[in-house]
Amino acid sequence: MDINWLEWLGYLASFVILVSLLMSSVIKLRWINLIGCIIFSIYGFLIGALPVAIMNLGISFINIYYLTKIYSSKDYFKILPIDMNSEYFNYFLDFYKEDLLNYFSSTRFNTDDSVINIYVLRNLVPASIFIASEYDKNTLKIEMDYAIPEYRDFKIGKYLFEENKDYFLNKGYNRFISISQNNKHNNYLEKMGFTKISEDGIDYFVKEINK
Repeated sequence: MDINWLEWLGYLASFVILVSLLMSSVIKLRWINLIGCIIFSIYGFLIGALPVAIMNLGISFINIYYLTKIYSSKDYFKILPIDMNSEYFNYFLDFYKEDLLNYFSSTRFNTDDSVINIYVLRNLVPASIFIASEYDKNTLKIEMDYAIPEYRDFKIGKYLFEENKDYFLNKGYNRFISISQNNKHNNYLEKMGFTKISEDGIDYFVKEINK
């Protein structure tokens, strides 16, 4: 039995809404769900199913409302030093261990080598950890720059490397180096202004900051 294009439109809308529910990021969930609801609303109007059309149109407006609220709201960031031996920090690493290993080769570090160990609080939530060792007197080698899934919208990275760059400059560092083993992390570094360099068969990313 042939399926006409209206049925395919309904299947597409259902699939997009299903995909939206797989998103860990609230922003991605809202955007994808909005697209799915708009398609579903159009589908409902085209087949004369007004309850389906009106309900999804209403959900679309709800998504637009919350997206507007998210983008217009001001986030408050704060840097907090990490106690590397604290029970909370060890619990943080264990809780996100599986996700961390998607981006970094290890979730444990030699704390004697690290010179920067900080949480980035976002609206008082420990949303990110940043650990770096000294590569040379002006350069930090990023060992871990990890944001929990709910906060991967690049705001934390912009806060660290742009809005709060004086934190690093005041410590004498104006350059970062990062070795990435993950394409998603590569994209993040490039969006943060890092430049990819290949040397001796090794790819790494470099970023300089100035006052």
